[in-house]
Amino acid sequence: MAQPLFYDQNETDDDQRPVIAHRAVRDTGELDITPMIDVTFLLLIFFLVSTTTAMQSSVDLPPARHGEGVRSRTSVIVTVAESSGEAPARVYLGDGTSGSALPADPQQQTRQIADYVRSEHAQGKDTVLVKAAGAVRHRDVARVAEAVAEADVEGIKLHLAVKEAE
Repeated sequence: MAQPLFYDQNETDDDQRPVIAHRAVRDTGELDITPMIDVTFLLLIFFLVSTTTAMQSSVDLPPARHGEGVRSRTSVIVTVAESSGEAPARVYLGDGTSGSALPADPQQQTRQIADYVRSEHAQGKDTVLVKAAGAVRHRDVARVAEAVAEADVEGIKLHLAVKEAE
């Protein structure tokens, strides 16, 4: 029996497929940029949504009209000085960086600051003033403020100050 012309002569009877002529693909030179535009808009939306919270966190504070100064005579003063590199800030008990700094171990610093605040409060000082140099990181000031809170002295007020480098 003769086979029709649209079947391949080399195939078996079980797997006979028609021979389909391939058309030549024409290169039109056009590029569909619709997916790229979609991705661009998705990225814009992502960045707008993610940066909105960062823009809301920065607030222009008005100048203080009725500020109250803190008296150094009635304050327990802890000075936080900047350090080089990634090392934690140096902490001094008292006003200024004279004398020796507290040890770099945070637990020892916390204990010594809490003891210092308790002893000064026993002498009648009712406020704590934490002075920090301008380049001191916030985490170092927060660590000192937490150490003051560890003193657990009732009625003592905490004040934060920034001491600019001269």
